[in-house]
Amino acid sequence: MNPTVVSVHVSAEHSFSKSRAESIELLEGIGVRGDAHAGVTVKHRSRVARDPAQPNLRQIHLIHQELFTHLAEQGHEVAPGELGENITTACVDLLGLPVGTRLRIGEAVVVVTGLRNPCQQIEAFQPGLLRRVLPRDDSGEVRRLTGVMGIVARGGTVRPSDPISVELPPQPHHPLTRV
Repeated sequence: MNPTVVSVHVSAEHSFSKSRAESIELLEGIGVRGDAHAGVTVKHRSRVARDPAQPNLRQIHLIHQELFTHLAEQGHEVAPGELGENITTACVDLLGLPVGTRLRIGEAVVVVTGLRNPCQQIEAFQPGLLRRVLPRDDSGEVRRLTGVMGIVARGGTVRPSDPISVELPPQPHHPLTRV
């Protein structure tokens, strides 16, 4: 199967989950039209409290559908949009991409900035889920499984079934860290 968009989501409120939409419009340098996290400067409440003038490297959130399959195998039923992502993907190794990867999605281009750092709200959503999305690897390092964040480099409409193409940045590649 080719990399594709499974579903798209938006919420004008600072809610944990986002509602499914037929399409979303990405605005260059802003994020998703009508989404509470859209803006040139950071919109996530905890980050605004620290420094409201910092650039918004979290304009758009993407999660791979394969995470939901993994979580279901561990007893957690989670549907696309429920973890707050704007775009649910299939067949893209989001977590393995380097910083600066360009994702061509429908008409738009998203530049990957880093990993989403899940918070305690995930535990409130489903008890036990936080430890499932923040497991430790064999060396004891925390792995963040809840997708990637990015900025909109070119605006456009994104719909379910849109193809996704991956353009890696020039070498050397830098692994994703939390943003």
